[in-house]
Amino acid sequence: MDAASDTSRTCDSYGRDRAVPPVSVIALALLGGVLAVQGLPSLPSPAWTAVLAFAALGAGWRWPRLRGLAIFALGFAWCVWRADAALQARLPRDLEGRDFEVVGVVDELPVMRADATRFSLRAEQALLDGAPVALRGRIRLSWYGPAPADLAACERWRMTVRLKRPRGLANPGGFDSERHALERGIVAVGYVRDGAARQRIGTQRHCVDRVRDGLSTAIVGHVGDVHATRLLRAFAVGDTRGLEPLDWEVARANGVPHLISISGFHVGVAALFGAWLVRALWWALPSLALRLPAPLAMAPAALATAVGYGLLAGNSLPTVRTVLMIAVVALARLGRRAGSGPQSLALALVAVLLFDPLAVLAPGFWLSFVGVAFLMLSLQRERGALGFVRELGVGQWVMTIALLPLTAWFFGEASLVGALSNLIAIPFVSLAIVPLTLLATLLQLLLPGLAGPLFVVAGWLVHAQWWLWEQMATWPGARWYLPEVAPWALVLATLGAAWLFLPRGIPLRPLGLLLFLPLAVPPADRPEPGAFEATMVDVGQGLAVIVRTHRHVLLYDAGARYPSEFDLGEVAVLPAMRAAGIGALDHLIVSHNDNDHGGGAPAILRAFPKAARSGGESDTSPLGLAACVAGQRWTWDGVDFRVLHPPPASTARGNDRSCVVLVEHAGGRLLLTGDVGRRVEPAIAAAAGAGAPLVLVVPHHGSRTSSSPGFIGALSPVLGVVSAAWRSRFGHPHPRVVERYRTRDVPLINSADAGAVRIAFPADAPPRIVRREREHRRRYWRE
Repeated sequence: MDAASDTSRTCDSYGRDRAVPPVSVIALALLGGVLAVQGLPSLPSPAWTAVLAFAALGAGWRWPRLRGLAIFALGFAWCVWRADAALQARLPRDLEGRDFEVVGVVDELPVMRADATRFSLRAEQALLDGAPVALRGRIRLSWYGPAPADLAACERWRMTVRLKRPRGLANPGGFDSERHALERGIVAVGYVRDGAARQRIGTQRHCVDRVRDGLSTAIVGHVGDVHATRLLRAFAVGDTRGLEPLDWEVARANGVPHLISISGFHVGVAALFGAWLVRALWWALPSLALRLPAPLAMAPAALATAVGYGLLAGNSLPTVRTVLMIAVVALARLGRRAGSGPQSLALALVAVLLFDPLAVLAPGFWLSFVGVAFLMLSLQRERGALGFVRELGVGQWVMTIALLPLTAWFFGEASLVGALSNLIAIPFVSLAIVPLTLLATLLQLLLPGLAGPLFVVAGWLVHAQWWLWEQMATWPGARWYLPEVAPWALVLATLGAAWLFLPRGIPLRPLGLLLFLPLAVPPADRPEPGAFEATMVDVGQGLAVIVRTHRHVLLYDAGARYPSEFDLGEVAVLPAMRAAGIGALDHLIVSHNDNDHGGGAPAILRAFPKAARSGGESDTSPLGLAACVAGQRWTWDGVDFRVLHPPPASTARGNDRSCVVLVEHAGGRLLLTGDVGRRVEPAIAAAAGAGAPLVLVVPHHGSRTSSSPGFIGALSPVLGVVSAAWRSRFGHPHPRVVERYRTRDVPLINSADAGAVRIAFPADAPPRIVRREREHRRRYWRE
């Protein structure tokens, strides 16, 4: 009797002497430990982490009440070890900019553009000057110019490449490519060298990407409509290479990017497809039930189908999460055990974190797990067709509202038409497009001659669905941009969503909307009347400066546009403006027509078509710019703007035609110089004259053809800011220029080191730096 009592007490009283905590406690404790690492500016030493892990194991073994805390500490240590190993695998700093002979396998479908092909190479061997180098992992490469046709997934190549460590731009609201590199295991980035050894040396056996590429090519041969082909390739094998930026804009405006490429949703449909095939077979051959009951046969069939389709999807995190959940349910069914949805979700979370704790760095991790958790919290199983329709409608509202805080946190935008768009699209996609595409894909693998008609019909359906999405993308609220989200506002809004979608019967549920207010209506952060601020955006080799007064905004230059990579106006400048809560642009000035200054301007003008526009080379610009001429001036909110150069009759071209603007008030001045050189600098310095403390945007990124000693001496700036790329191939800023400023005791800040730089110009005080992006957001993965 005493033994039975002890056993009962062990089973029923966790917190006192239970041996194993519930799986939900394990999952949350493990997640908490992994998350604690992500806020660190640097990782603790491996020795300290090992001590913590052993202490946690001992405490958890000795004191059962501390097992939740012990799991938290073990999760912390596990994530630190994995993160440290990933960082140590990166290319050593002292080897950056060197040429390596690398042997590796192309492990993704290459993305081909007009001027370059981008691909990922999993390095197997690396040589530097003939000596082996310890470089293992994924290398992201660009092959400029026409790439050979056999540069394909699963092919093994030997090539000479120039490499550097993964380092991206650092801007408010911008994409964190260094975090992405850590999460994806990218150890170096670079490009294939022209005229050096480049040789295909074989093919990797048993490579899924070759199957994906073959299916993608087959779809192109079956479907005539080019756009429908691109979408079907995404639906069938997760091949999104053909999709243009405009396609993703339409998808985001409808809140349906998860439906465009293979996601967990598609894998779930595939699992049902596999289960239904087994049920149909057992119905056709009833004698099979004598050997194995149909439910026990359906479970492994669903799992096998999910695993196979997940491999075709490229094993993205949402697909892995769904496969793990299906595996939990299938194993429970095979073991004749009942498992709840929350338990399955918790087990999948534990499995993902144990397999790869760095998965928490990916937005898809949070959108997947949080979305499913909210659906489990809010939906109540109802019978019948009406119950299904109601759950479908409620589910879309749950996903739209519940994921809005996370969407704003990761992407700075949300879609308010997403609920309606998903309500229409999900049944159509799940009941028509995806099953038809799955069946066509299966036939393409087994009976290729029968797949063509099905792909054609699927193409018609996709075309009709896309037409509807294009119309809805133009509706008000389709693209709702939010300022930079504070962590506390994210937490409050998520709690508000949980409160809002508690089960029926809980009182005062609508009050959860109040917790969304800090997210939806953040406090205004703009200069007081008579003051202004300037943010030099980190655009690499280029220039973009946002000047903001109390009610107006000027953008001086917009960065570059690289057809094979990205548009800095779209991916750096616009996110920085939206993160600052800027909803309108009054004036765009393109200093001159070089790509690194005006390449991103079209993207800016698409976002703000009503903005006034001018430039120093207006007569040769395709943007319809008004002439920027010395003598022009205006006043915004007590702040004066004066154009100092070029003069009205100037015959200069190129850099020396740059539009130079002086922004000033009683407390300080800002001089925007474009790419002017020494020949015109004396006239600019004379026009600027003396006055309040001056901050100088260093001309021409610190080129040795500018910033003459006389120019620096005449202006006597209190600060110089340089916009240049990390490891600039032009050598900006030039060491001689840096020395000239040092001699004059002028401190220099380089965006390559600091990221975006924000400078305040108070009405009654000298200018001061208020934010360096790399220091403001210090994280262990940041270079």
